[in-house]
Amino acid sequence: MGEIAIDVSKVTITYKLMNNFSIQRNLLHQNVEKAEEFEAVKGISFQVEKGEILGIVGKNGSGKSTLLRAIAGVLCPNSGTVDLRKNTVALLSLGVGFKDTLTGRKNIYLSGMLLGFTEKEIRKKEKEIIDFAELGEFIDRPVKTYSSGMHAKLAFSITCNLETDIILVDEVLSVGDESFQHKSFSKMESLIQDKDRTVIIVSHSIETLQKLCDRVMWLHDGKIREIGTTQEVLEKYCNYMMA
Repeated sequence: MGEIAIDVSKVTITYKLMNNFSIQRNLLHQNVEKAEEFEAVKGISFQVEKGEILGIVGKNGSGKSTLLRAIAGVLCPNSGTVDLRKNTVALLSLGVGFKDTLTGRKNIYLSGMLLGFTEKEIRKKEKEIIDFAELGEFIDRPVKTYSSGMHAKLAFSITCNLETDIILVDEVLSVGDESFQHKSFSKMESLIQDKDRTVIIVSHSIETLQKLCDRVMWLHDGKIREIGTTQEVLEKYCNYMMA
């Protein structure tokens, strides 16, 4: 085995379901009740080698995005550990990392600094990021005015032009117009040719995972059902989904 870049050990993540939970009743001690809990990720352990591209598949609600956010440090596991071996990490996901009231341009700097880059380093990449995102005059408008496609374009452009050691991709390769999807896919292909860069891709696109990934992990109801070669795992997953 090569050098390990990501070490996930016995990670469990639990959400509290508030649908039937009344804060007012509990504060007044009337019919005191406990919020129902949902275990989204159930004791998952795996490792990703430096330079490896791991794909993650699974039906909606299987814990894919939750796991990715825990690896990125957006969520804190209830138990278990995530060790990135001092590597820098960036999460590409809709709805994560932007302050809606700030412009796209200001969010470039905010996101870059959160990734550990200096203002000087970001300024050197600013034009490249803006040109790749293709947002035109919207780059100086608040992000809250953006469509989901525009949001994805900016997020992808920031992450792929401010290159970190680890890139976590949550479905954003399939967002945006066809031209941008093609450009994003080509950019991702060029990025992962760097043998020092580690990538995890969550996607429902079997074709994308087949083209990009060295291995695939199939999550099912918060647990690892299969992990292995791309072809083998995707074949089992597709057979399951068609059954």
